[in-house]
Amino acid sequence: MPRRKPAADSSSHLRRTIAANAARLMAEDGITDFGAAKRKAARQLGAAQSESLPTNEEIETELRNFLAIFQEDEQPERLRELRTVAIEVMELFADFHPHLTGAVLDGTAGRYARVEIELFADSSKDVEIFLLSNGIEYALADSRGQDVESRLMLDWDGVPIEIDIFPAIAQRYNRRNRARARLAAVAELLKATP
Repeated sequence: MPRRKPAADSSSHLRRTIAANAARLMAEDGITDFGAAKRKAARQLGAAQSESLPTNEEIETELRNFLAIFQEDEQPERLRELRTVAIEVMELFADFHPHLTGAVLDGTAGRYARVEIELFADSSKDVEIFLLSNGIEYALADSRGQDVESRLMLDWDGVPIEIDIFPAIAQRYNRRNRARARLAAVAELLKATP
């Protein structure tokens, strides 16, 4: 009589499968939110939302593996391009204390990634006035459920830019435990990008 696998093994396998599918969704469909990717992957696999969901770190590991296998040639070039654009945008917004976050910072940016930048201002209107004064078109984006004062989307020569604007005082703390880097650190990252 064949032995049944322990429940822990099947749960672990399901967790890895959800992580791999979430990574694929992020790389191929341009999903940037880990939570959304893992929930969609779980639904596609018929798993309950609360069942065996992987951590963001597990998905990031799978995403790096996916990019290394399926976007091996294009990913480093795309990452270099996105980090170069990030520096240009951060220089433009220097007065608003820009920080780079997300996939461009952590190196998991694929073909559909956008540059995610955080700005800090007394008012989000200050940033909007700055954009209007410089003739830069933007769109307001939904930021419900976030601690963001305002979210703007820009098109920078075909590269999507997401700008989250926070109150100036928010520079002092790290929201959502997200890694973030200032301009000098991003310039160093660009030098180290293959």
